[in-house]
Amino acid sequence: MQHSPQPTKAVHPARLILVAALLIMTALLAACAAPAAAPAPAAEATEAPAAEEAAPAADADPMMTVFGEKLPDGAAPYAEQILREACDINANHTTADFMVAVYQRHCVGDSAFSLALVDLDRDFNVIPMAAESWEVAEDGVTWTFHLRPGMMWSDDTPVTANDWVETYRYAADPEHAWDFAWFYSGVIKNWDEAIAGEVPLEELGVKAVDDLTLEITTYAPFPPLPGMMHFAWPLQAKALAEHGPYYNSDPATSVSSGRWKLVSLEPGKKIVLEPNEKYKGPTPPKLSLREITYMDPSTYFAAFQNGDIDRVPYEFLTPADFDLVLADPVLSENYLRHFGDFRTDYLVFDTFNPPFNDLNVRKAFAKAVDREAIVKNVYGEIKAMPAYSFLMPGFPSSDTEGALKEYQNYDCDAAKQHLADAGFAEGAGFPNLELWLRNEAPAAQAVYQAVAASIADCLGVQIEVSNKDFKVYMDALNAEPTQVQFGAISYGMDYLDPTNMLGIFSSTGRHSWKNDEFDRLIKEATPLVGDPETRDQMFRDAEKILVDDVGSVFINHRWQGDLFTPYVQGEGLREPDSNGIAAWHWGNDWVWGDLYIAAQQ
Repeated sequence: MQHSPQPTKAVHPARLILVAALLIMTALLAACAAPAAAPAPAAEATEAPAAEEAAPAADADPMMTVFGEKLPDGAAPYAEQILREACDINANHTTADFMVAVYQRHCVGDSAFSLALVDLDRDFNVIPMAAESWEVAEDGVTWTFHLRPGMMWSDDTPVTANDWVETYRYAADPEHAWDFAWFYSGVIKNWDEAIAGEVPLEELGVKAVDDLTLEITTYAPFPPLPGMMHFAWPLQAKALAEHGPYYNSDPATSVSSGRWKLVSLEPGKKIVLEPNEKYKGPTPPKLSLREITYMDPSTYFAAFQNGDIDRVPYEFLTPADFDLVLADPVLSENYLRHFGDFRTDYLVFDTFNPPFNDLNVRKAFAKAVDREAIVKNVYGEIKAMPAYSFLMPGFPSSDTEGALKEYQNYDCDAAKQHLADAGFAEGAGFPNLELWLRNEAPAAQAVYQAVAASIADCLGVQIEVSNKDFKVYMDALNAEPTQVQFGAISYGMDYLDPTNMLGIFSSTGRHSWKNDEFDRLIKEATPLVGDPETRDQMFRDAEKILVDDVGSVFINHRWQGDLFTPYVQGEGLREPDSNGIAAWHWGNDWVWGDLYIAAQQ
């Protein structure tokens, strides 16, 4: 594969100062931040300004971006607007595009090369992105999205509704076997039939009315559809036809209608992106370059301290790293905690086969996990809260009062009794187990090791923990029948509605558990309009069934966050939301156009 020459840029002087500052300040103590409040009701959405025509790249004002916009006061010159990022060298990456393979994406960000139909603001409100507006017809199933006029691909091809049509047809093609195909199951009309090869792809409920009008038809009324379209990043129909789905893995064939274009991609080494000067959407980037270096996650924090990277996501900070962060005034101020995607860590079972087809076994495991001790001593209270149900407090229809805690609270005596009732008193005769992990970072590995130890110590069973390759794990989990007898996994929202989270436990979802009453409640609540209280109660009743029947053992809800260097600035990063949380929130792709590097003070 040919790669374009990698540009070189001046190193921001603040990076050198930061390294020295970190070495000095790590000995100082800082107070730990108080837990954040749950999200408030959604506020009215606002739209960011669209990009202006790109300015000539002549010897212009050093504070001017390639889009002809002035950098904010206090910013470093445009030549120094470089963001350095890290990517897990152990990951199995094959594509940049969500609609090609969700679990094998390069670390460029989903909105790098195209815009989704919608985005989210700081308070998780759906706001326009590639679509300027949308509405649903009186039939409740026909949605029309009006695309932003003037958008172009970097090869001067106009962005049209046909790009989404061809993208969705590719995603639904049974020969593609998309790893996220379940996401639209039961939602987009004829999706399930197309996936099964029972109808031609042309009958999929995604159609182009004209170049700027996209129509999506659902099986039944589905109120959360606009939020679901946060994931509607299109491939270019032309490039897909000419070069195949992996065209964005090579600079020679890559095209972009997003904020960035590909300069070079060396798998396992480095990815370099620069602004797409033909970008016509909201919030054009202020950065002049993104450099993404592959490295082992265990080295991220050291690389950050050395000034080699500008950001460390929370999952790559070990408990020891967090101790240093919280003890340092500079680091603690720049660790920006948030709800993330309301992610929950939990254990999964193959409940269709022994030993986990026995409810007493599942209840024994649920009550043998000392969540309070694990969160306090292993995960850390800045990173998690104990979970006794699936929906994190603050998420719609979640158990904020703790009413579901009794079903899976830690009680070793009760756990032993349940196991004895299943015929395995004191663990005698119980099969040895292997707990599969999904390519977890060291911090999460430590948590699940502690979970396995808590269960083993209480019940007298043998559990080996095995961290698997991401693709190996997902292929085994999604196999029919599942090949994961006993596993650990996390899940976070795709859109802010209970059907998204709870729906993965329906009998058509990703887990090997089935409850007819649960299925009925989810199926009836999802399309319900005009009666929000009844809809909310139905989801609450469904979650109670999930917890009591131990469809999974819930371990903790994650507080998420990112450690940034102080000179990475931007209102979307540093200004608080309606709950007072200043951080880069999940789903805020628009923040890519808001980030900038501050000048040395």
